[in-house]
Amino acid sequence: MSKAYLILADGTVFKGSSIGATGTTIGETVFTTGMTGYIETLTDPSYFGQIVTQTFPLIGNYGIIPTDFESKKCWVRGYIVRELCDSPSNFRCDGTLDSFLKSQNIVGICGIDTRALTKRLRESGVMNGMIVSGTETPVVTDELLEKIRKYKIEQAVETVSCKEGEVSPCAPASSQAAVASSTPSAGVSPATPPASSIPHIVLWDFGAKANIQRELEKRGCTVTVVPCETTAEQILALKPDGLMLSNGPGDPADNTGIIQEIQKLCNFGKLPIFGICLGHQMLALARGCKTSKLKYGHRGGNHPVKDTATGRVYITSQNHGYAVETDTLPAFATLSFYNVNDNTCEGISYKDIPAFSVQFHPEACGGPHDTNFLFDEFVEMIKRRIN
Repeated sequence: MSKAYLILADGTVFKGSSIGATGTTIGETVFTTGMTGYIETLTDPSYFGQIVTQTFPLIGNYGIIPTDFESKKCWVRGYIVRELCDSPSNFRCDGTLDSFLKSQNIVGICGIDTRALTKRLRESGVMNGMIVSGTETPVVTDELLEKIRKYKIEQAVETVSCKEGEVSPCAPASSQAAVASSTPSAGVSPATPPASSIPHIVLWDFGAKANIQRELEKRGCTVTVVPCETTAEQILALKPDGLMLSNGPGDPADNTGIIQEIQKLCNFGKLPIFGICLGHQMLALARGCKTSKLKYGHRGGNHPVKDTATGRVYITSQNHGYAVETDTLPAFATLSFYNVNDNTCEGISYKDIPAFSVQFHPEACGGPHDTNFLFDEFVEMIKRRIN
């Protein structure tokens, strides 16, 4: 392996070995505490624009398994591991992690002290960084640090969202026609019309993980996936029984147009809505709440949240750098979950409309499945309104 260097915006330099593609990349440097699930991490659109550090020391031991992808490609800007396994063992393995990073043109580094890096990010907060490989030892100048600091994640949702409307195989024929006419350049495959009792859910794609759709389809729903630029009127034209607001990357407050469309749907007041992660944040913004950036975010599969109604604690999968400010919740909103570690908002239910949302990922992949009952609650909410 050739040498590689990680340069943080504060001037700290870590020396290691190159993995993945050779070159230079700049991104927001974050860490995730998951012991497994690196495939899902790499293909999670919520990591768009970020250099991801795995805190678990050995990564790559079960190789790459395409059926575990959460999207069609790798979205991270760079990848950092302590030790890379180049001899994976798994009956589903279809290649090594290093070869996958190369195929996706992802610049990475291994062999650095990821504990020291994580401690610095935890104490100083997430910061931009640069990975450099394939060159001589870089000279850290003021100009280079300024270049690193200037990097900003922009047009995140627009970049990762689907470009066409997509309908699951058993979606209503009326939905096919509506998607084809209401979304840009939509291409929809023929589908068999289901019985009227089958809930039809529109999944608004802000960077949706694949398992959200799978969890809905497991429960007998048909799912129509629409791009981020879809309007409230176009969504209502699909005649959905429920609306899923997906996860996604970036600052939720940047998506002013989408937030306005969500507000229109809330004002409609009849459509059951379930928001996850970014969808949770944008729903809260549409309802008058505020969001703010966390010091180092919550990323990994071991984050405890407490149900305010029952007092029960659940271990959840999380991936977010922003949170809804609890003290900005309006009178018609109730805090349903909070983070046990730092008391930040992890869930909201609304009294005036059939809507609720969570900051964590009940669909998991990777991570625990403790809270996938929330999909059951959403489907039951829809069925009550259908009946």
